[in-house]
Amino acid sequence: MLISVGSKAPAFALPCQPGQVVDLASVIGHEKVVLLFFPLAFSPVCTEELCHFRDAWSKLSAMDCKVFGVSVDSPFVTAKFREMEKIPFPLLSDFNKDVSRAYGALHEDLMGLKGVSKRSAFVIDATGHVKYVSISEDPRVQVDFVSIEKAVQSC
Repeated sequence: MLISVGSKAPAFALPCQPGQVVDLASVIGHEKVVLLFFPLAFSPVCTEELCHFRDAWSKLSAMDCKVFGVSVDSPFVTAKFREMEKIPFPLLSDFNKDVSRAYGALHEDLMGLKGVSKRSAFVIDATGHVKYVSISEDPRVQVDFVSIEKAVQSC
């Protein structure tokens, strides 16, 4: 399934740490959302990108927007990464790769690693429709922060 601008965004539930699940059905379709799919916690590019969003989080929050990071790392890894980098928004574990696949944001093979999230961003408006999509085949290229912010402002 290809998620494109204008599509209805699929809701989902994923763990943010062992034993704690975040159900986005209560958010998608009710509030503005930025979904950030990232390949692997603790990698240099992912750390830089998520720290940028950490630093911009208050600005996005002021626009009544919720931010969620998603990776195929285990919930133990996402929780530790979030703690160490002081990321104020949930980092969700798509360990089974279902959500990354549903959003068209999954590398089947990335440098020999099977099933890694593509570096991607989705901006979803309060009605649950996708307003912005960026899916990169190159994990070294960060998302376009300015375009994401503009998309959130236009929702």
